[in-house]
Amino acid sequence: MRRVFLVGSLVLVVAAAGCAGVALRTEGSSAAIRAAEEVGAKDVPQAALHLQLAKESLEKATKLSKQGEEAQAKSLLTRAEADAELAVVLSREDSERQAAMEAVEQVRQLRLANPDRSIP
Repeated sequence: MRRVFLVGSLVLVVAAAGCAGVALRTEGSSAAIRAAEEVGAKDVPQAALHLQLAKESLEKATKLSKQGEEAQAKSLLTRAEADAELAVVLSREDSERQAAMEAVEQVRQLRLANPDRSIP
């Protein structure tokens, strides 16, 4: 009986030590931040704001993790990823808006150049 108790205690100690040493997983947030940077979020004011918030949240999460505040760190990582993904969406929306405006301008130019032709 005592041997079972010792083995059980040893398993609990090893498990607790393993949990304490688990590194904070920042890959998802870091990848989302990189994606936002790659689509040009820094050039779109609203997207740039969310990109900066994502970077700050990631930095704070890393600090909190080092201080043992895993729950708060994970929460900030979730926020960082959400902010970075929002920056991506806002950047893409801006690009699509610009492309649509360019298309409208091309149609306008075609209509001006060809007033006799029916251009929808």
